[in-house]
Amino acid sequence: MESLKTKLMRWYFNFFPAYRGSGAWVTYYSHDQREIRIKLPLSRRTRNYVGTIYGGSMYSAVDPIYMFMLIQNLPKGTIVWDKAATIRFKRPGRETLYATFKLDEQEFQAIRAELEEKNSIDRQYVVDLVDVRGTVHTTIEKTIYIRRAPKEAPP
Repeated sequence: MESLKTKLMRWYFNFFPAYRGSGAWVTYYSHDQREIRIKLPLSRRTRNYVGTIYGGSMYSAVDPIYMFMLIQNLPKGTIVWDKAATIRFKRPGRETLYATFKLDEQEFQAIRAELEEKNSIDRQYVVDLVDVRGTVHTTIEKTIYIRRAPKEAPP
């Protein structure tokens, strides 16, 4: 379920110029900021020369989502950056594609525990762009760099 805050965040995503340029739309943003759903329609803005969804639109539609979810759910000051990505095109996008991003409490506990032992870590996340029938068209793997929040210097 969305809250007023996450409805505003969804609106922000959808009208932020860099994300809007992808042609994608955030359709759902959970109240705990741990699930986000997007859709990427085949349109004049996303269509490539051969009439399918442009690969750049596919990638840019998913690019910021995991990083944003981590920033919103980890302790304030934690540094989170995209580090690497791979994209595997499996089928041409000839219709609207959808993706669901989910991170659960176990993932956040694992991150916090690992950051207790190390200053920084890399985490891998995989998301599929699928059609309405659930057929995978593209798989994207993101590597996210996470660094412990710097400790306050003593006065």
